[in-house]
Formats: sequence, C-alpha cells, structure tokens
Amino acid sequence: MPKPPFVHPGMRVPFALLVTCFAAWGIAANMTDPLVQVFSRIFSMSTLQASFVQFAYYGAYFLLALPAAFINRRFSYKTGILTGLGCAVAGAFLFYPAAQAMTFGYFLAALFLLAGGLSILETSANPFVIAMGPEGNATRRLNLAQAFNPVGTNIGVFLAATLILPRLNPATDAERAAMPATALEEIQRAELSAVMTPYVGLAFVLLVIWVAIAFLRIPTDRESIAPDAARVQFAPTLRRLLSNRHYVFGVVAQFFNVAAQTCVWTFTIQYVIAAIGGTEAQAGWYLQASLIVFLIARFVMVGVMGVIRPAALLTVMAVAGTGLCLFAATGPGLAGVWAVVGVSACLSLMFPTIYGIALHGLGDDTKFGAAGLVMAILGGATVPLIHGAVMDSHGAALSYVVPGLCFLVVAAYGLFDLRSSRHADAATQH
Repeated sequence: MPKPPFVHPGMRVPFALLVTCFAAWGIAANMTDPLVQVFSRIFSMSTLQASFVQFAYYGAYFLLALPAAFINRRFSYKTGILTGLGCAVAGAFLFYPAAQAMTFGYFLAALFLLAGGLSILETSANPFVIAMGPEGNATRRLNLAQAFNPVGTNIGVFLAATLILPRLNPATDAERAAMPATALEEIQRAELSAVMTPYVGLAFVLLVIWVAIAFLRIPTDRESIAPDAARVQFAPTLRRLLSNRHYVFGVVAQFFNVAAQTCVWTFTIQYVIAAIGGTEAQAGWYLQASLIVFLIARFVMVGVMGVIRPAALLTVMAVAGTGLCLFAATGPGLAGVWAVVGVSACLSLMFPTIYGIALHGLGDDTKFGAAGLVMAILGGATVPLIHGAVMDSHGAALSYVVPGLCFLVVAAYGLFDLRSSRHADAATQH
C-alpha cells in the first residue's frame, strides 16, 4: 500500500503560505511577553497590574475564537484567515497613537484588537492545516506547521531584547516618583516609542501576508464550499462537543497548557533578575535562550512522533515540566534559571499535540471544536494574574509552583488518552 501523502494534491503552496501565519503570531505573542516587565517599569506598576497586558491579549483570543468559527463555517477558512490578518494589522498600527497618548489603557486596547485578529487567524489556520491532508497524519502535520511558530517567537523575543528592553531607563520607581513631571514624561515618551516601533513594523509584515493570501487561489477548501456549509447549527454541534470526553478534557488541558506557557515566558525576566541579578536587557537573553530551546525541541518532537505515540510523549514532557518548575521554585540561582529555560523543551509539543488529539474524528464539528480549543487560551489571560499575585507576595522563585501545577493537568490528559478506547485509532496519527 502506498504511503499516504503529507498534504493533498494542490495544497503545498497554501500550506507553505500558512506556515508564515504561524510564524507571524509567534512574533506578536512573544514580543508581548516582556511587556509586563516593561510597563511595570514605565508606569511604576505592580506585577499584578502590569499582568493585565496578558489579560487583554489572551482575553481577546477567548472572545474572538467563536465568531471566527462562524466565519469559517459560513464562508471559508481563507475568509477567516484574511479577516484575522486584517484585524491584527489594525491593532498593530494602533500602537502608534497609543504611544503618542502615553496611556496604558490605549496600549491594552491596541493589544486587544491585535490579539483578536490573531485569534481569528489561529482558529482558521490550525483546522485548515488539519484538513489539508489525510486525517491519519493530521497531528504530525499540525506539529510541523506549528514548528515554525517558535521561529516567530524567537524573532519576537529578539526584537524585544534589542529594540525595547535596552531602551528602558534604569531609574527605579522611587527615582521616577522624585523626578519633575516634565523629566519623567520625556523618559516615558522615549520608552513608549521603543515599544511602539516593532509593533508598527509587524503591521507592515502582516499586511504583506494578507495580500499574498488574498491573491492565492486555493484549489480546495472542501468543508467550506460544501452545499450545506452555510447552515450553522450551533446548538446540536455544541451538544455533540460537550458529550465528547476527549474533546472536553482536551479544552481543559489546553487551558492549563497555555496558562503554563504564558506564566513561564512572561515572568522569566523577573525570575532571572531575582535569581542572579542584572538588568532587564541582560535577563531578556535568557528568555531568548528559552525560545531557541523551544524552536529546536519543536522540530525534534516532530521527528520523535514518527515512532512514539503523541499522547505518550505529551505525558512524559508534562511530568518533566512539573519537575523543572518545582526545581526552579525551590532552588533559585543559576541552576534554577536554566531549569526555567529547559521548561521550554517540555512546552514545545504541547499546543499542537493537544489540539490534534482533541479534534481527532470530529468531522463536521471540527470548525467549532477548533474555536473551543482557541478559547482555552483564556488560561493565558487568567492564570498569569495568579502567578503575578504570588510573585508580589512570595517572590519570583516560589511563583513557579503555579505553572508546575498546570503541567499536571496536561499530564493527566495524556494519560487519559493513552488509557482510552481510542488507543488503536490515535496510534495512526504518527
């Protein structure tokens, strides 16, 4: 029997172009992670207050995922992708007036629109990749596409480390409070201009991708152009999804996976400074190292999935993530810093693997199922607030217990799938 194709005939160019979208939202997400530390410095905020950056970003992901599913069902994946890119372009451009206004709330609004567009984009792109080839290798195909996401995350962290963090004034909160208002405003204006620059640059990149996809003729978007595709039957679809234990547990696992990822990367800079000292710019390079580890591990995991069942790999890496977080929490210092960096290897396979396992076999319900899994990104909006509050009260080291506990839920999902009646079917995914 001939080996099934990786993608359907005629889908190679669309698949390659979609890969650029995975990289693009990686840039945005990880350029945003350091903003918690950045805004806490610029506006003299507590970590909890500045954590509303992630609340706005991932809250938008939650709110816009379901509308994206309606767009995909009523029109096509391509329409959803173009809609998402358009909103993201507008949100990124809004960083310019936000910098001129010098108001934290305006930046949150710009982040909300940017992330809302990326939510629509991700809700459309992930299931589209799954539909581009045979279902048997869907999880592996999604892992390959997602492997280019950390290419973007590394670019995002690099931009933050070179264009934003070095331009923060070293003045402390007390020193800023003692400054004349005009002197403080001048410092803040320069710092906010540094924040704005890479986001406006990202807007132009996203605009180029939008044009390329708009003029691309996609030969088949089978589910989208089916005669009954326009009939949206939300209530029956929701009942079917809620009765599917694999899917529901997958949404829960994705919530805690994204929560863990966001906590680990958002507070890496604070952990490094507390553990070994240094400036934000110096600590930012450890975040860059984390993303390099994530990038390398993502490609390694794609290969390993050719011989090991994805759920088994997911379970092992989730348990390892818990161990590394607990080590970092109890042993701050250089070893703890490298433990935090090492957590990224554990994170590398989680999002696409949970996504692929949870959507396996959903058929016509895939588009709304995909929305639920993107809405689970709400974990990135809420749990970092808990992490930030623990950090404010108990220190940066002990706060890493929070993502450690999140990884345990992901490990439970992996075990659930391994012990389920779908064992034989799921084994074909790799």
